[in-house]
Amino acid sequence: MSNPLLESSDLPLFDRIRPADVGPAIDILLTGAAEALETVTAPDFPARWDSISAVLDVATEKLGTAWGAVSHLNSVADTPELRAAYNESLPKVTEFWTRLGADERLYAKYKAIDPATLNVEQRAAWDHAMRNFVLSGAELRGEDKLRFAKIQERSAELTQKFSENALDATDAFAYYATAEELDGVPQDVRQAARSAAEAEGKQGFKLTLKMPCYLPVMQFAASSALREKLYRAYVTRASDQAEGDAIRFDNTANISEILALRKEEAQLLGYRNFGEISLVPKMAHSPQQVIDFLRDLAHRARPYAEKDVADLRAFARDELGLADPQPWDWAYVSEKLKEARYAFSEQEVKQYFPAPKVLAGLFKIVETLFDVAIRRDAAPVWNPAVEFYRIERSTPQGPELVGQFYLDQPARSGKRGGAWMDDVRTRWLRPDNHRLQTPVAHLVCNFATGVDGKPALLTHDDVITLFHETGHGLHHMLTQVNERDVSGIAGVEWDAVELPSQFMENFCWEWEVLKHMTAHVDSGEPLPRALYDKMIAAKNFQSGMQTLRQIEFSLFDMLLHTEHDPKADIMPLLARVRAEVAVLPSTPYSRSAHTFSHIFAGGYAAGYYSYKWAEVLSADAYAAFEETMLADGTPNPETGRRYREAILEAGGARPAMESFKAFRGREPQLDALLRHQGMAQA
Repeated sequence: MSNPLLESSDLPLFDRIRPADVGPAIDILLTGAAEALETVTAPDFPARWDSISAVLDVATEKLGTAWGAVSHLNSVADTPELRAAYNESLPKVTEFWTRLGADERLYAKYKAIDPATLNVEQRAAWDHAMRNFVLSGAELRGEDKLRFAKIQERSAELTQKFSENALDATDAFAYYATAEELDGVPQDVRQAARSAAEAEGKQGFKLTLKMPCYLPVMQFAASSALREKLYRAYVTRASDQAEGDAIRFDNTANISEILALRKEEAQLLGYRNFGEISLVPKMAHSPQQVIDFLRDLAHRARPYAEKDVADLRAFARDELGLADPQPWDWAYVSEKLKEARYAFSEQEVKQYFPAPKVLAGLFKIVETLFDVAIRRDAAPVWNPAVEFYRIERSTPQGPELVGQFYLDQPARSGKRGGAWMDDVRTRWLRPDNHRLQTPVAHLVCNFATGVDGKPALLTHDDVITLFHETGHGLHHMLTQVNERDVSGIAGVEWDAVELPSQFMENFCWEWEVLKHMTAHVDSGEPLPRALYDKMIAAKNFQSGMQTLRQIEFSLFDMLLHTEHDPKADIMPLLARVRAEVAVLPSTPYSRSAHTFSHIFAGGYAAGYYSYKWAEVLSADAYAAFEETMLADGTPNPETGRRYREAILEAGGARPAMESFKAFRGREPQLDALLRHQGMAQA
């Protein structure tokens, strides 16, 4: 049998990859990449960008693509066998990338490249490479270098373990509720819970901590006792506060060790803390600048957040008879207040958003704005629910392939929560065959599945999530940059990478867009204008509270990586941040940091602020569309073209600030964000 990870196919053979394939394939590819490194670092090998790239980048890309396919399966189709195979190869892969990044011979070879021989894109990639060599320990010597490599290896193990614990703790919980307990819970959620119990031969309704189940129960279940049960299980996941057997997924020790290793890594490289090192490749200049930005935004949002809480407390007391609402009551109270104030519920809205219709609407706006066509395509997939698409642009010679993407929408067991975009391969004018490689992306969500033969129904929040991830995907796929390391999202500052994703979210609130992407699941009628007007009225419902919630996470993350002593418990710091920023009390047993995968397993360490930072950029970018809207209320394709060329096509080949200024003609301003979120001073 041939190994699907080694076959020279255009796309990963996801349907054929088995756990037994992983180790042998990765070993062969690691050997090939290590040989390529030895070849290019030989004294007589020319110090030329294209020569090095044709040998080393080609070999490392093969390895990166195969390992990317394995990592992806580990995230979306986890099994004990695959996990074991992944974990067996992870240290070897980490060791190679660490060694490559810190190889002083390779660093010397890059230093010897004459920048005058490089084009603009290559020069940007070379600048990034020189910076990354330093951050990867290439200037370290002796024991320090060995220790740096050990830190990378151990950190990879720990972040993987953190992620596994978060997934397993989520998957391990099940509560079989009675029909009475589910009073108030929407019918489609009840049906899905009933089907899940039946599939196991159990009585009742199976409730889990996956978002399509957990959130509607918290929002709609009349039983406070049921909400408390699920809340406690949810906020104690992967912590020392988990009940019973679930304590085995406790992430406390992993968190301490991850933080200690990050601090040690920063100090080895001559920085005081990990926060400083994290910001070297970002737009923000210093941790203090980030902390000041967050506190300034918190100060502006606080009056709105306090009013939000006062409204909630008054409504809970006067209308629901809850004199002292508890943390597990807030989602329920919020939903009831929203229904009373705006006379609609999320459940009512959801009926108008069948997933296929939403997708068609999303594609229509992408096609209109960015002058492309999206068509169904075929590729090997890991689950029958996964779809594959191609993006084309018309040329005088006929349709030209721009990029392709996998779309994996439904939540399921073995698939980690949340939503994300990942790259499969990058646009690259290949140095080995001089052909243009087109980019391919993964768009992954965790939506509910359809019940009773009906299509899946999305909440409006789900729709926003889908648009968000598509924004990332477009950034990756519409690039016109031909140099791999600065193409698409590669090389883009981390705190600017959320600009295109958050930008796309704005369209989910435009009438002319929504009416084309809604159709009632039973009648086929589009979203009524009256319901839309209510949604708009409710758009900034609790935006003050939500802003402070994000600032709480962001500030905690930055202080954790700058001021916190890793030997100390993280909870006092979290309590201090909550006391400064939060407007709703938390329970003493809440351990939300223990599943905060963004910062402990997802690349956002000392970088979670990026969401808020990029919101400023995206709101200001979208204001350009508001200023140029056509008479019929649709976005102006000319503004779409300017945005595509200045932001999406430029990738990481120039600083994000330059791209922003090329589009807006000036630096970003905070006003648009505050206005969009209903927090502008009258």
